[in-house]
Parts: sequence; C-alpha cells; structure tokens
Amino acid sequence: MNDLLSQLKAVTTVVVDSGDLGAIEQFRPVDATTNPSLLLNASQLDFAKPILAAAIAYAKAQTSDKDAQLSLASDKFAVDIGTAISKLVPGRVSTEVDARLSFDRDATLTKARQLVALYQQNGVSRERILIKIASTWEGIQAAKVLEQEGVQCNLTLLFHMAQARACAEAGVFLISPFVGRILDWYKANTKQDYTAETDPGVLSVREIYRFFKTHGYNTVVMGASFRNIGEVLALAGCDRLTISPGLLEELQQQQGELTVHLKNDGATATKPAALTEEAFRWALNEDAMATEKLAEGIRKFAVDQRKLEALLAAQL
Repeated sequence: MNDLLSQLKAVTTVVVDSGDLGAIEQFRPVDATTNPSLLLNASQLDFAKPILAAAIAYAKAQTSDKDAQLSLASDKFAVDIGTAISKLVPGRVSTEVDARLSFDRDATLTKARQLVALYQQNGVSRERILIKIASTWEGIQAAKVLEQEGVQCNLTLLFHMAQARACAEAGVFLISPFVGRILDWYKANTKQDYTAETDPGVLSVREIYRFFKTHGYNTVVMGASFRNIGEVLALAGCDRLTISPGLLEELQQQQGELTVHLKNDGATATKPAALTEEAFRWALNEDAMATEKLAEGIRKFAVDQRKLEALLAAQL
C-alpha cells in the first residue's frame, strides 16, 4: 500500500495517543499512551461509563476514607482503561503518575508501585505497561529506581536535551519529547512560521535521536505531541512516534512516497560525563521554552486530573 501510514509503520513503531478504544481498534498500533487529559476525555465516552462505575465501586469496597477512595478510584479507572487497551495492542500501554507528584521522588515511587499492583490484579504483567512520569529531576530519579526494580518507564513532558540525557543516564526505557508544544512556544514568541524542516520541535527530536544513537544509549526515543502530519513525516525512522487518531486518519488517507529522515548509521562516540543535578537544573533554567513548557504541561495535566477527580467525587 502507498498510503503514508502503512509506509510509516514499516520504519517506525506507531503508537496511538488516545484513551478511545474505538480509535485504537481502528488503527491497530503496537503501543498506546494515555495521560490525564486523554483519560478525562475518555470518561465522557459511552464505553468508559461502566469502567468508571466499576472503579468507584472498587474504591468504596477497599476503604471508607473519602480522600483515599477518590485517589484509588482515579488510579483504578486509569488502570482499567489501560487494561482494556492492552487487549487491543500487542505491545505496551503507558499510564501516567499524578502530575501533582512531579517534584516528589518518593511519592512518585509509591504511586507508580500502586499502579503496577493494580495492573497485576487485572492480570496485566509489568512487561505490558510503561509508567509515565514527568521529566523533572525528581521524576527521572524515581524512574531510575523503578527501572532497577524491573518497572519500565516513559518519561514525558520532555523539551530539552538535558532532560533527554538525564533520562538516558538513568537507564529509562523510553522518552517522549514533545514536538508540537515546542513549536507552539516558538510561534508565540517569535511570530514566525516554520516548515517541517525548520520546526524547532522536529529539530529537537532529531538532535536527541542522533545523540542517543551516536553515544550508544539504549533509551527509546518516541516523538509526541504533534500539530500536523508534516511534523510526523519529518521524523520518519524515529524509534517510535505516538500520534493522535486525527493525524493517523490523515496519514492513512494520503498517498505518496515516504522519506526516511532518521536512521541509525552506526556512528559511535564516547559518552559524556553524566549530568549532575546542578547542571541539569541550570540547563533548563537557561532555556525559557523548556522551563515554561515543562511547568505549563505539569499544571495542565494537574488541572485535568482534578477535573477527573471532581467527576468521580460527584459519584462517590
């Protein structure tokens, strides 16, 4: 087939960025990713209504403490959606730790272990899931511990090479550098238009990919947060790309010859000294885009998490 999606799947592992079972069933990706915003959207769909009710019933049966019920119902809903998704994809499902824990390593570890336990109760092994954590210094250090425990992680809200390097040095399984949000910032702050070849988000992911391959890091690079199919096509050949159903539809409908932009050419170089916490924080501080988009992303996920909890609380 000459449609662009089929050709892309031949050179890149395609992941659906959605909590909608219908969309996942339609596009049959290898993996799927969720986040608080996608789960909030999914909660409004018909298929999720009984899952939501079951999560609430489960939480009530486990504890009488209202705050604990709310937290548990939220986790259970996320895991049960992930469990349903796992039946439609052969690979992994990413489930996100509460964004409000992004600056607390120990709380992130506790929440991640709780999510893994809930998945195991559902019969989904840890090999089928990725725990999604914001790429703060604390989040990366939590992921380092989890990876050592055999729980693999997806580090999200990644906007800077320092975040990518710290993740690779921590032995993180996968990172999700955000393409579209980087573009959003530059368009807002420079008042310029960008092509796929000058798109700062695309260029960031290309730089990370080449750095990882050249220096022999095993961490998977999965481009995320796309605004148009031009960005997606400009990263053809990347390890993985997580793409919204709308853009997958566009790729499926378009014919043409796909150009592969990213290839591992086998070049090698000595790994640099590991980043210190001070160097990591300074690098982020020096980049206004990365600083602002990381903070904004955490805030927005926290807002949607609270909205989901409000929905649950009304039924609890």
